[in-house]
Amino acid sequence: MTAATKRRTKLAGTHAILIVLSIVMIYPVLWMLSSSFKPTSEIFSSPGLLPDHWTLENYVSGWQGVGGVSFGTFFLNSLIISVCVVIGSLFIASLTGFAFARLKFKLRGVMFAMMLATIMLPIQVTLIPQYVIFHKLGWVNTFLPLIVPSFVGVSITPFFIFLMVQFIRGLPKELDEAATIDGCSTFQLFWRIVLPLSKPAMITISIFAFYWTWDDFFSQLIYLSDPNKFTASTGLNLFLSNAGNSQWGALFAMSILSVIPVIVVFVIFQKHLVKGVSTTGMKL
Repeated sequence: MTAATKRRTKLAGTHAILIVLSIVMIYPVLWMLSSSFKPTSEIFSSPGLLPDHWTLENYVSGWQGVGGVSFGTFFLNSLIISVCVVIGSLFIASLTGFAFARLKFKLRGVMFAMMLATIMLPIQVTLIPQYVIFHKLGWVNTFLPLIVPSFVGVSITPFFIFLMVQFIRGLPKELDEAATIDGCSTFQLFWRIVLPLSKPAMITISIFAFYWTWDDFFSQLIYLSDPNKFTASTGLNLFLSNAGNSQWGALFAMSILSVIPVIVVFVIFQKHLVKGVSTTGMKL
């Protein structure tokens, strides 16, 4: 067997393994998509992917929602929270990342290490203290506990600050010196030089912030109790019932619709996402 033949055989084997793994990973999504078009009685009785009887009733009944609240309300609530978290994450990550990467001040290393330590804390560790604080502020059952932390550098924001620091450290410091010679203040240096060059990192932060907030279930379940304020994640939970009369068809149909925004964001910003992830880890 020649070297070229061995190379082609190895490549074919690698592709075959990847195809099998891809099918295993995507099959649950395909099954959920197929089940969303099946009558409820057929979802667990028909093993095939293709429905025997096609129907859109699951989408109609699912969009009508539960308890008089339409699923459109859940979608809108998720969108409001996700957009606000993205704005807050960009605001605090860009400013704090610039400060850690470019400014010199006392205890900078200690403060940066403390910030990194917060990334390592599981959310369950900080949940109770945060809940007590938000309860005393009267913020429970509002969007504020889900939005405000992104503006003050807690929750998922420390990770974004770390990404921003890594990216800005990779920018040539000669740009700072040239801007200073031209008379730029510290804020002008940040606004006119560093921020425009940080576009890949900021797009990456925006995508991750949107993903994690849109898919979040635990925090939204803890802080929200009014169905009119539920998000898509908590709204899907309303289709399940411990009494055995869960609306599986509507659940699968709305789950498919809930995935669409995530897919759209990924398709549109895929190139920027890969570029941002690769550049934020260039320099430690």
